[in-house]
Amino acid sequence: MRSYGQYCALAKALDIVGDRWTLLIARELLLRPCRYSDLQAGLPGIPTNLLAGRLRQLEEDGVVAVDERSRYALTPWGEQLAEPLQALARWGAPLMDEMEDSETFRSEWLDFPVAFIFGGTDPDRPPLTVEIRADESPVTMELARGEVHFRPGAALSPDLVLTGPPAVVVGLLSGRLDQKHAEDLGASVLGDLRPLSGLRRPDWLSGPEASERRTRMKR
Repeated sequence: MRSYGQYCALAKALDIVGDRWTLLIARELLLRPCRYSDLQAGLPGIPTNLLAGRLRQLEEDGVVAVDERSRYALTPWGEQLAEPLQALARWGAPLMDEMEDSETFRSEWLDFPVAFIFGGTDPDRPPLTVEIRADESPVTMELARGEVHFRPGAALSPDLVLTGPPAVVVGLLSGRLDQKHAEDLGASVLGDLRPLSGLRRPDWLSGPEASERRTRMKR
């Protein structure tokens, strides 16, 4: 990528992470260190030579390093991308009301909406374990000691199990779909949904509705 050639912090940041696929590589590495094959699996559609080139450039720029197990991992500086990526994901949340047939999905990508819907620390929040099945790989959202944690794998003893298409599951987590509507769209709810409403950040979503945004984008 050519430099923007501007003495501006945003332009300089984009000189490093503004290329296509680069921020999605960072997304994968924020979830966990990855081998090359893990990144290929987590980035369906990326050409092999492009992935290799992006990783090489990120290493040269000090954003990514290779650990002793031959895994790619973010450096301490690279890990600071977490905050701007979460903000960008929150900005894009209104576009997740529907999932296009051509779009791919991996359950670990729910880590971002979970982080900004249920983020923050509140010791008064009661514990809750939610198992989410939006594809063949279940994930678990667990509230413990006032904080929400997200991890791959099924829960041992979940209080709530949400199963269904990804967009419907996101609608249930966000509160934008009620149980009846979600079940009409193919979801299954085992347990009580009501505790989720008390866990959501009241300010988690701002901006236009997805339908309004799509209408403007098509003009």
